[in-house]
Amino acid sequence: MKKIVFFAFKGEEMCFVHLLLNALDLDEKGHKAKIVMEGEAVTLLKGLEEKKNPLYIKAKDKGLIDCICKACSASMGVLEFNQTLGIPMGEDMKGHPSMEQYLSQGFDVITL
Repeated sequence: MKKIVFFAFKGEEMCFVHLLLNALDLDEKGHKAKIVMEGEAVTLLKGLEEKKNPLYIKAKDKGLIDCICKACSASMGVLEFNQTLGIPMGEDMKGHPSMEQYLSQGFDVITL
């Protein structure tokens, strides 16, 4: 079993949808997959929620979205909304989620 964590940085919905496809595929094939929302990607969540994007909802319901960057959410003006989603805020590295916490658990890190 592989352990993969995707750090989503880009605010491009199509790019994020492909990340969702890959994370769900890995999970369905027995691997451990996690998603961390960082950078501009934190702004995608409101639109995905409003559209009820099925891939996003499935990943969220399965607990694949591990955390949302607190500092980036605040900087991009979406902190209050993102805090309503029931997804933990990542802030262990000066307000951002650290890659080290995943590396120390044996995850391979992929950034998009």
